[in-house]
Parts: sequence; structure tokens; C-alpha cells
Amino acid sequence: MTRPELNKDTRLCISLAARPSNHGTRFHNRLYDELGLDFVYKSMTTDDIDAAIAGVRALGIRGCSVSMPWKEAVIALVDEMTPSASAIQSVNTIVNDGGKLSAYNTDYLAIEQLIASHGLDRDQRVLLRGSGGMGRAVAFAFRDAGFSGTLVARNPLTGQGLAAELGWEWAEAADGLGAPIIVNVTPIGMAGGADAGSLAFTQEQVAQASVVFDVVAMPVETPLIAAARAAGKHVVTGGEVIALQAAAQFELYTGVSLTAEQVQAAEEYASRA
Repeated sequence: MTRPELNKDTRLCISLAARPSNHGTRFHNRLYDELGLDFVYKSMTTDDIDAAIAGVRALGIRGCSVSMPWKEAVIALVDEMTPSASAIQSVNTIVNDGGKLSAYNTDYLAIEQLIASHGLDRDQRVLLRGSGGMGRAVAFAFRDAGFSGTLVARNPLTGQGLAAELGWEWAEAADGLGAPIIVNVTPIGMAGGADAGSLAFTQEQVAQASVVFDVVAMPVETPLIAAARAAGKHVVTGGEVIALQAAAQFELYTGVSLTAEQVQAAEEYASRA
């Protein structure tokens, strides 16, 4: 089955990211083709987030994925914060219903699923690095699943504030710290960035951990994940996160639920970009 040719009724979904990638475009459009849906998806960036979200509303754009650094900035620009977004005050998905913009956080939902599917032990402490919009989603998903731990964030204002919300400890740097579960939610290791070749945690911290989780999805095999695999650790990758959160977005935009096999196939296709 293939989707209809582009026409006046074709529905548009977009992503807004500081560094756009082809991942979402390939993931969603492949599924539109497979399921014969009259949708098209396009990755974009902007230097004016207020105007971009106004455009989503005014042009009838059905769905909008929001990435760093706008996950908190868009809160004031939407009409409704659904529970997944309001609980952590961070947005990664906007759905437009006839001009009404509703905000969700499918990052939180994806992390929640991965904690369960990987059988992570809530009795093991977490060392989590990062306090931005994605950091909030990941940290709250772990907290709400019953985990305790230490939040590492260089900014004492946001770091201490988030740690207090979580009921966790706060540290300005990860030096000398360790935990059975270490989680990177910073851009360290991201392709194209200044720290693309760097480790978010030291080799010693990797050696001490039993689970290494890197939310970075470009590339999926970050330096941290490669080091963890070499050390024989249980890994959770950003590729898994992006697939699950994209599947949740897909359902919000189209109303169509995906099978695990469809998600896996679309993710494998998207990751080949």
C-alpha cells in the first residue's frame, strides 16, 4: 500500500530541532507509505520559536515534534498541557486540533516503557547527567518508577531545583561519582557537536556500572555506548528512545496504533540515513 499523491488535503507534520536530522522524516514517511496515510513529515529548524508555533496553529500543521532547546519555551505558546507534559513542565510533541494546540511529552512515555522492558532494578541507584527538557523527562520517569539517585548538572540553579523536585541528590560534576545505573542526557557524544568524540562518563564509571543508558540518538553507537558494550555492560540506547517516542507521536498525529514489528522496521529504516 502507498499513500495518496500529495494533494490539497494532505496533512503536514513537522519537527523543530536546533540540528535537524533525517530520522523523524524517514521514520514517519515510511509508515505513511506502508499504511497508505495521506500525511507528509518534514524536519525543520527556526530562529524564532514563537513565530514557528504560531505558524503551526495558523497553517493547520497537524503535529509538531519539539527538540532542544525549545522544550520548555513552547509551554507558554500552547493551549493545553496534557499530564505527560504538565507533570514535568517539558514538551516534545504538539498536536493541532482545529487551531487548539495540545502539548505532550512522549520522551517521558518512552523512558517509562524502556525502564520496564529492560527490567531495570529500582533498588539500584541512578547517576543521571543533564537537567534540560529531556533531562527532566528522563529523571521524572526514573523517579516515578521508584528510583532514587544523583542528578549531575553544571547549572546550580536548575540542577538543584530539579534535584529538589525529584527528591534526589545534586552534584555540579560527575567526577568521583558512580552508580549501578548511569544515564547521559547531555549532547556529549552527539554527531556534529563539539563533544562528538567524548565520553559522558569516564571509563572507570562505566566499569563500576551495571547499566549504561545514553539518550543521544545521533549516532546510536555513541562513544559511551561503545565503551559500555566493550565492557560487557547492559546498554540502553538513544535509538530505542527515539523509536518509542516517535511511535507515540505517530499515534497522536494519525490516530493509528503501531505494532512492535512496524516500529522496529521503521526505526531500522530511519537509522540507515
